[in-house]
Amino acid sequence: MHSPTLLIVTALLMAIMCAVMFAVWRFNRNIPGLQAWTLSYLFGFGVAALLLGRDSGTEGLHSALPVVSTFVCIFATAYCSLAGARAFVGQAPLPMAVPVAGALLTGGIAFYFTVLQPNVGLRVLLGSTISGALYLASARTFKQNGIGVLPARRLISLAYGLHGAFLLLRPWLFKLGSTVDGAPDIASQLSHFIILESTVALILMAFGTLMLVNEHVTQELRRVAEKDFLTGVFNRRAFLSLLEKAGSLAHRTQSALPVLLVDLDHFKQINDRHGHKVGDLALRHFVAVTEGCLRKHDVMGRMGGEEFAIFLPHTQREDAQRVSERLRSLVAAQPLMTDKGPVGLTVSIGLVMCHPGEAPENALHRADQAMYQAKQAGRNRVVSLQAASA
Repeated sequence: MHSPTLLIVTALLMAIMCAVMFAVWRFNRNIPGLQAWTLSYLFGFGVAALLLGRDSGTEGLHSALPVVSTFVCIFATAYCSLAGARAFVGQAPLPMAVPVAGALLTGGIAFYFTVLQPNVGLRVLLGSTISGALYLASARTFKQNGIGVLPARRLISLAYGLHGAFLLLRPWLFKLGSTVDGAPDIASQLSHFIILESTVALILMAFGTLMLVNEHVTQELRRVAEKDFLTGVFNRRAFLSLLEKAGSLAHRTQSALPVLLVDLDHFKQINDRHGHKVGDLALRHFVAVTEGCLRKHDVMGRMGGEEFAIFLPHTQREDAQRVSERLRSLVAAQPLMTDKGPVGLTVSIGLVMCHPGEAPENALHRADQAMYQAKQAGRNRVVSLQAASA
């Protein structure tokens, strides 16, 4: 029923796409989902190779192994696509029992309707339903996670969705074709069309996957350019840019913007006494404690060394003072726990209000003066400057 030439072309395309996916995964192993997608194309190649080697004119025990193997590979192709989609968008992997049960169910259906109760129609119906549902689940995964703003996710979601819907309709196409005059010819044409559709769908999915890889790499480069590699907060350049934008917004609304400059006390002593590894852990610990008492829209950046800056949009001075005191007390109350015991931390905080029209650099300079006064006054305290200096 299947055209050998079309199957050969399909097998070659699957082999090429599998090789491309493997090469991309080989050099980008940190990209979530890429390994599962590579396996999906490996199983897709297996499907084409098995169909090419099968004798479609036989049924019964002699053909059971290739039929069961084909159906299991079809299921694995669809399931790995879903596993890749879930991993890419950050969803937890499904329990191992799910793919195992799915493979056993699909293989059991193929065996039953090949050997015990030969029925090609029911075999195709149940196998297509399982695979189609998996592809629709993959489309839904991307639809719920950023499809509106990311073109790559829109493309791959569309490919998954259309292919899944076609798989669900495929058995009914065969059934409809069997009722028309010249059924054998129609069935052969439908078979060729189905192979062609699957090939085109998998090619579109491959393009979508490569676009997702590019999306991920671009986001990682942007993150590296904006974030401090050690602590994960914004670096100095990114923070200053965000502070300037927040200052402009505050100027338009004629409101003041609280700016905090935070410095870890005696940080050099921590490095000298415990080593730079513990010093790095102390910085991460401080960031974790700080993020626990900030809101989602508050912004924190590392200015350099053990010095950090924070601005608090839409916050009055009294509230900013309370946040600063709470941060100071939390850091002091939560030492860094190490293998050699706790390492106590304290911070000195300078707080100023960036007034409408004031340059962000000037506000940071005043916050630095306030922080220096906190150091001189004995550290582990908050100093607030009331007004901009002349």
